Amino acid sequence: MDLGIKGRTALITGGAGTMGRAVAELLIAEGCQVILTDIDEDDVQKTAQELGNGTVGFAADLSTKEGSDAFAKKIDQSPDILVHAAGITGAKGDPLEIDEEDYMHALQIDFLSGVRLAKDFVPGMAERGWGRVVYVTSENVAQSYPDEVVYNSAKSALLSFAKGLSMPYAKKGVLVNAVAPAFIETNMTDGMMEQRMEKHDDIDSMEEAVETFLEEERPYLTLGRRGRPEEVAAAIAFLCSERASFVVGSNYRVDGGAVASLDI
Repeated sequence: MDLGIKGRTALITGGAGTMGRAVAELLIAEGCQVILTDIDEDDVQKTAQELGNGTVGFAADLSTKEGSDAFAKKIDQSPDILVHAAGITGAKGDPLEIDEEDYMHALQIDFLSGVRLAKDFVPGMAERGWGRVVYVTSENVAQSYPDEVVYNSAKSALLSFAKGLSMPYAKKGVLVNAVAPAFIETNMTDGMMEQRMEKHDDIDSMEEAVETFLEEERPYLTLGRRGRPEEVAAAIAFLCSERASFVVGSNYRVDGGAVASLDI
């Protein structure tokens, strides 16, 4: 399917990660010029080189206004498409025992970085009369988990911002949406499973960690497996396209059934 975005410039944060890379591959296949950013210089440059097709990479710390502003100055052209896939799970535990600093750390990276990027790049999209913004949220915005309250809160804030941003800017040609994955094969969930193995002496492998996590923590994930990055990337690429010209302020769940409630 031709998504109608050939020649568009796409900026992908978290571009050296598995999900960011999967999105980049699809957008490159659709004829986009891709700009990647991530926290580690070596990782983002390596990923850009491997993707080829004129892909460029920039290291940036989007967790501060100074870092975000410095990154924006490196970009020669305001992108037509912004995919914000960068994020962290943050601290876990009893909601009242987690330090305020841990809440702020996740909010800076998962939420305020998305606000900063919008401030830097959405006005240019609006001025040209066309743009797409896709924020990666999470199943956690619809189904909270008590030990992940830091992540729940930061991603919920990001979704609320996306909805608010979508309303005035859709009339200017900039469509803002979100995609909410659940338990995808990424570096983030790899780390979660490694921590699980460390805490449970009777869990000996990544496969067993995933299986027991699904049984104990994600009983509604109907498909009974981790999702693949390309399965999320397909939804993101659609929302970046001309094909999604009547989709505004949505939160597409790509969760294998993990959220038990109806999406209404």
